[in-house]
Amino acid sequence: MERTPLDLHLEPPHGAGPVRLGMSFDEAVAAVVPWGEPRTRVRPGTRRGGVSTACAGIGVQVHLEEDDRVTAVEFWRPGEGRTSAARVLLGGRDVFTTPADELLAGFDVHDGDGEDPFVPGLSLGFTRRTSQEVPRRPDGLPVHFTSVLVGGADYYDFRLR
Repeated sequence: MERTPLDLHLEPPHGAGPVRLGMSFDEAVAAVVPWGEPRTRVRPGTRRGGVSTACAGIGVQVHLEEDDRVTAVEFWRPGEGRTSAARVLLGGRDVFTTPADELLAGFDVHDGDGEDPFVPGLSLGFTRRTSQEVPRRPDGLPVHFTSVLVGGADYYDFRLR
C-alpha cells in the first residue's frame, strides 16, 4: 500500500498546519497530538515555554514566548539518512527538499551570513546549520534548509536593527 504524504503547510505570518499563532498552551498541545505524543516544557508559574513532538520524523517545536500564547512554530528536517512521509510546504514547495536558493527566490530575504536567512514581515526564518554530512554548495553552505520557523509579522524585527 502506497503512503500518502502528510503535507504541513506554512502560512506565514499566521501559523503552520493546525498550529495558529496566538493559540493558548492547551490549544497548542491539542493541535499537535495527532502528530505524536507532545512533550512540554514550561517556566515555573507560567505556561511560557514550548511544546514539541515529531510528525513522521519531522521535528516540531511550538514556541510560547509571550503571554502564554503561541508566538512561533518551527519544523526540523529528519536527521542524516532519514526520510519522512511528511512534507513541510511553502507555496507548494517542500522546504527540506527544494534547494534553499530556489525556495527563497522572489522573497525579500535578509541573509546575513547565509546560514540563517529570514523574510521580515512574513517572519519566516530558516537555517542551514548542521554538522551532518549533507550536500553543500561550493562555499560550504548546505544546499537545503535544516529548519524553518513561522512567527508573527514582527518576529524578526530585532534582526533589522
